[in-house]
Amino acid sequence: MISIVIPVLNEGATIRQVIKTIKKTSRKIEIIVVDDNSTDNTVEEAMKEHVRVITSSQRGKGISMREGMMAAKHDIIAYVDGDILTYPDNIIDLLTGPIEKDEADFVKSYFERQAGRVTQLVAKPLLSILYPELSHFQQPLSGMIAARRSFLSRVHFENDYGVDIGLLIDMHHLGARITEANIGKVENAMQTWEQLSKMSREVSRTILRKAENIPQENLETLGNINLIREQMEYAILESIDKLQKMVIFNLDHAVFTQSYLQWAAVAFDQEERLQDINAARHNALTTMELSATIFEGRNIAEMLEVADAIPLVPGIREIVRELKKRGYACGLMTDGFGTVARHIKNKLGMDFVFANKLHLVNSVATGAFTVADYFLKDNEYCKSAVFPYIAQQYHINTQNIIYVGDGKRDSQLLAEAGIGVAFCPQYRGEIVEKVADKIISGLSLAPLLDIAPASPAKFKLPAISKKQARKIGMGSLVGLAGAGLIYFAMRQLRNKKEVTC
Repeated sequence: MISIVIPVLNEGATIRQVIKTIKKTSRKIEIIVVDDNSTDNTVEEAMKEHVRVITSSQRGKGISMREGMMAAKHDIIAYVDGDILTYPDNIIDLLTGPIEKDEADFVKSYFERQAGRVTQLVAKPLLSILYPELSHFQQPLSGMIAARRSFLSRVHFENDYGVDIGLLIDMHHLGARITEANIGKVENAMQTWEQLSKMSREVSRTILRKAENIPQENLETLGNINLIREQMEYAILESIDKLQKMVIFNLDHAVFTQSYLQWAAVAFDQEERLQDINAARHNALTTMELSATIFEGRNIAEMLEVADAIPLVPGIREIVRELKKRGYACGLMTDGFGTVARHIKNKLGMDFVFANKLHLVNSVATGAFTVADYFLKDNEYCKSAVFPYIAQQYHINTQNIIYVGDGKRDSQLLAEAGIGVAFCPQYRGEIVEKVADKIISGLSLAPLLDIAPASPAKFKLPAISKKQARKIGMGSLVGLAGAGLIYFAMRQLRNKKEVTC
């Protein structure tokens, strides 16, 4: 069988057609879409084709390619781009045929289109100087390739425009048998001059860095090439600045039906170790640091596979979709890791993530762990410190935030949020009754839609104190005649809080 990896970034308009074309192959295949933290509907569209979708741990095509390889189950792996609608129906056969016939270890595609400007003006001239044995390849920057896993696992995936030329050079260094495959006529969007300039710098930088021996007589020629050596920044700043209201879901207690950490401990045979960590009763920060060591040596594909195996709260996608229609930014908060949370965020079509950082080297966890700055208050771990951070960064007042989490563990967040919703709290007692504005029992978040106002452009809670709010009494909705808006009462009498589903 063959694994097909499709790295994508904001390709919602084309990804389904690409997948449908790939499925026309006569080979037995699996398809893995690796989302590079898209901000459009790419993930939703890909999932409609019933393929596996994972989220890359860091933005960049090279990382997506490498992590797609990690997730792949088979020895032959093919990569195709997710934005090309003119692939031939037998694109996979063309790419993988030489490998299946044991004629090649690495297949580089070329197609019926004039080679791009960066290929002609940068890549080929440099290859002719440094790697003359590779200069005959018609389109060395083509991203449609296939290779044996045994070779791919030994190459370095550049994380910029240099990834495709870098793979070609690395395969050559490894002694792989390399051949070309004509995949017919391919049309893709023309790049801007700004993109071409960036591409030329990164391609030339990759070729030079991988060159083992540069002939002395060519140093002057190479010295005339302007290289930018600064690394690209791939951190994503979520586009929520125009939204005035927000819903934050606790990942482990309002999205997953089970704890991610516990599931991972089972999957990685670390149950006893986790039990020992929890039994020691360390403070929260120490417990999280020790828990992170459970993941040492595990790659991102393994960690995301655990996340995909955990059942989600029924109807969560529909709830998020409706909340976003009502103008809410929706996101996740977790004591765990951003790599996992971003993957679930993308699968659910959410907008942001607040999480800690698990350190990865070459997409493999080191066991080290860093707490997010927005979870620290006076050098102590305090998740509610995220509220002033949100106010500063996104100009969203804490009163306009609905927080959905567990009653006991999230008591401070539930108390400080504009509306604190305890969802299926594990412990029903005085703490939950005091701090939560609403308690939802039963495995459904549908009552959340009764809490979140449906239409106002700007959502502001009434300027009343908690003491005043408790006197509102039986009614759960308060009509404000002058404004014509409906607001949810901030507090109700303790014996009227519970909503059953």
